Amino acid sequence: MNIAVITGASSGMGREFVKAVDKAFDLDELWVIARRAERLESLHSECRTPIRAFPWDLSAPENQHAYKALLEEVKPEIKVLVNAAGYGLFGAAGDLDVENQLGIVALNDTALSAICLYSLPYMQSGDAIVNFGSNSSWQPVPYMTVYAASKAYVLSFSRALGRELKTRGIHVMCVCPGWIKTEFFDRAKHDDTIRYFDRWYTSGQVVEKAMKDLKKRKKISIKGFPVRMQVRLVKLLPHDLIMNIWCKQQKKE
Repeated sequence: MNIAVITGASSGMGREFVKAVDKAFDLDELWVIARRAERLESLHSECRTPIRAFPWDLSAPENQHAYKALLEEVKPEIKVLVNAAGYGLFGAAGDLDVENQLGIVALNDTALSAICLYSLPYMQSGDAIVNFGSNSSWQPVPYMTVYAASKAYVLSFSRALGRELKTRGIHVMCVCPGWIKTEFFDRAKHDDTIRYFDRWYTSGQVVEKAMKDLKKRKKISIKGFPVRMQVRLVKLLPHDLIMNIWCKQQKKE
């Protein structure tokens, strides 16, 4: 049985990826994972591929283990794995709730790694993994401290894993978008700590570009010329200077 697995599938870029994968691939099932069951169930009417929905919070280890057990039972081939589950928080690390910040690492990093690693025995040459990083993956970002660090991990993990899987013919791509208008901000932005946003894109625009880049087997997908230029500059300039510019934009010391 050929399947695709998409986490964070209830909203935002995860949901957009469900619809994009449904159109682009001939699959037996789409396995969609997110916390909100009713959002997942609504995908049945939007996709041609049969949907199998799992209302799981992947930051909980028991749900990661449930995914592993399900794979062992069904033994599918995972043609495409998309790790889009994740969240962030804006604010000074010392002021934000510690458990909520640790939850960022649990979902963005630990869960993503677990889903990737548990999936590998069920992937073959020609299959692909898509992990969601961020424009924040490339540099330390004050007032998004834990989130940015978590996405730096995703970028590094994806690059190294892709190199290891090259001999197996399994492609790994990391999507690193800039500012995207999704429900991410409903959870992340609770005050005016982050007030400067230079350019917005939609989740549809990011996923459309990612699907094109996946077909070209690119290792990194970045939507927007300004974002790509910013990434190039960040690679050249000292991190202290980058953080100074960022803090000045946000009117922070």
